[in-house]
Amino acid sequence: MYIIILLFVILLIVNVYYRLKVIRTLKILRQKNIQFDADMVYNEKKLQSLLADSPADSKQSISDFAKYIRYSMVMAILLILLITLFGGVLMYFRKNG
Repeated sequence: MYIIILLFVILLIVNVYYRLKVIRTLKILRQKNIQFDADMVYNEKKLQSLLADSPADSKQSISDFAKYIRYSMVMAILLILLITLFGGVLMYFRKNG
């Protein structure tokens, strides 16, 4: 049970870290007037076409933004799974004392 709590706290901290990275990178993209669609996070062809059409100084920001969004979503999914596991463990100990 303590392992689940520790994993939850660690994943929560990592998730907050990547969300802050996403916000910082988004500010950079907005300053450069680059429009980023949600499809570009998962559609590699659209992301590559945006990278090809964008200025050289913003290519790194665009690829970082897509990467950070993916990491943040993976961490959120893992957090949901850990919360579910934690709830299952609590229900098990509640019934079996």
